[in-house]
Amino acid sequence: MLSRTIFSRGTQLAARRQGGAQLRSYAAAAASSSIPTSFAYETTEVAGVKVAARDSRGPTTKLAVVAKAGTRYESAPGLTVGLEEFAFKDTVKRLALRIVRESELLGGQLAAYHTREALVVEASFLREDIPYFTELLAEVISETKYTTHEFHEDVMRVLHLKQARLARDVSALALDAAHSVAYHSGLGASLYPSPSTPLKGYLSEHTIAAYAEAVYNKSNIALVGDGASTQALHQWTEQFFKSVPKESSISKLKSTATTYYGGEQRVSHTGGNALVLAFPGSSFGTFKPEIAVLTALLGARPNVKWSSGFSALAKATSNSPGAVASATNLTYSDAGLLAIQIHGSAPSVRSTAEAAVKALKDIAAGTINKEDLAKAVSTAKFDALDASQSGVSTLLSAGSGIVQTGKPFQVVETVESIGSVTADKLQAAAKAILDGKATVAAVGDLHVLPYAEELGLKV
Repeated sequence: MLSRTIFSRGTQLAARRQGGAQLRSYAAAAASSSIPTSFAYETTEVAGVKVAARDSRGPTTKLAVVAKAGTRYESAPGLTVGLEEFAFKDTVKRLALRIVRESELLGGQLAAYHTREALVVEASFLREDIPYFTELLAEVISETKYTTHEFHEDVMRVLHLKQARLARDVSALALDAAHSVAYHSGLGASLYPSPSTPLKGYLSEHTIAAYAEAVYNKSNIALVGDGASTQALHQWTEQFFKSVPKESSISKLKSTATTYYGGEQRVSHTGGNALVLAFPGSSFGTFKPEIAVLTALLGARPNVKWSSGFSALAKATSNSPGAVASATNLTYSDAGLLAIQIHGSAPSVRSTAEAAVKALKDIAAGTINKEDLAKAVSTAKFDALDASQSGVSTLLSAGSGIVQTGKPFQVVETVESIGSVTADKLQAAAKAILDGKATVAAVGDLHVLPYAEELGLKV
């Protein structure tokens, strides 16, 4: 074995200089490269359909039809989840069994899900199989049969299972309650109808078929491809989506502008404890970078091992064993909800909520540590860039942006604006939300969980 002393001091210094120069060159390259161009979507209209594509040149592709059809737009409870469950069922050309077998033979993955503003029908597959799955998605949205037996045997069965799961999830119940208090109707509608919601008379295969006609038309959808070449996606969209209806002549979606109200709601529950403190946030239409930084500063659990975390909620939960807390900006087309979500034992939820409000008041008073601000800005940038790499959230945000505002959400503009946030802007944002009406939703042991007034919030 060679001794470390075999290298002369001059040789060691030269190696260090070379390594330092190399590191500096890497840093310069990173700074100059900024954000990869592959993060941006190319948008156009093909056969009357709004299409967005970006090609990472990988071996797999994600393709999704994103429709403006979340619970916000349904005219009766349960229509969105009913339409979601009919995805990949019997069509005019294929039985559901055939769709399953063909997709499995090709190694594909099929999914359907919804949010408050969007319904997504999605396929993930090997890159070379884009013709088959483009045809399948077009078939699902334009030729599904909406049969009576599938409605009773599959759609309602799955809906009841999801209702039962929701009834046990105190965090989901609290977030639904917060939306209801904040927005009333529209965005205030629950993601899933509760077990006590009367569905008879509202939900059937016929009402779902009518809702599908309003939803699945060219004026109301976007086709988003991640990992697909623009040329291939345009070619197969032109061939298979030309038969999709241009617009509905009979059914129209329910749509009204969102109004923020604020207020408080409390629900007793024996299955756990959850509290949501929410305030007006940042929307797709009017992105507020200071809200993104404020969200990061409030934060969640530590991101680095052996660190207690710099965020307010990380510090709060470290002093309240058993509590889990996070801050998130829930973004919608014309509204946003900055939500602090806490769950755990009732005493720990209460103490964490008190610490979170105190942290907000400290920020509003201008007592922001410069180092923590720098960490929050960097974290907000990372969160935006990291989310743009994730297939599910990227397809959803790009498609939602197109159907709601006419263009996909572009991460480049977001990151640039986040970098311009100063301590003064952050202080002003925190002061504005505290001066306005808050939204507070508590689910669990109401003997312990605090009222908004006890936390010093206005409702």
